[in-house]
Amino acid sequence: MTSTPSHAAIGIGELASRTHCKPETVRYYEKIGLLPAAPRNEGNQRRYSEATVQRLMFIRHARDFGFSVEAVRELLDMADHPSQPCDQVDQLARRHLAEVESRIQRLMVLRDELKRTVAQCDGDSVAQCRIIEVLSDHRLCGHDAAHGGAEALR
Repeated sequence: MTSTPSHAAIGIGELASRTHCKPETVRYYEKIGLLPAAPRNEGNQRRYSEATVQRLMFIRHARDFGFSVEAVRELLDMADHPSQPCDQVDQLARRHLAEVESRIQRLMVLRDELKRTVAQCDGDSVAQCRIIEVLSDHRLCGHDAAHGGAEALR
């Protein structure tokens, strides 16, 4: 990614504040190579450029969109080569959109099953609780797709 370089380097606290990111996350992104290793000053403190601020904001925004760390790595690599055609970016975004739409469908099924189960609970005692009963026996679920539960949403 290209950005206008800044002459004044900032510390991790200011970088974290400006990007709404925890210092631990900054260090993690450095460790896994999404951010370049920061040069250090005489006191051994990390110092970050404006280009790093922009890169971290890109990473955070891509993560907010739900892109995986590996997808963000691919997007950064593509963004670092701005003269290349964007068809790979488009393909990656379309794959991610399809995954999001699939997850939404599975969530809707899960929501409907949960609504149905909650509606069947009379609130009497735990021994008679329909929610506990359904959670204990998948065969009581009203829809086969609900059996995937949280695992199906990943």
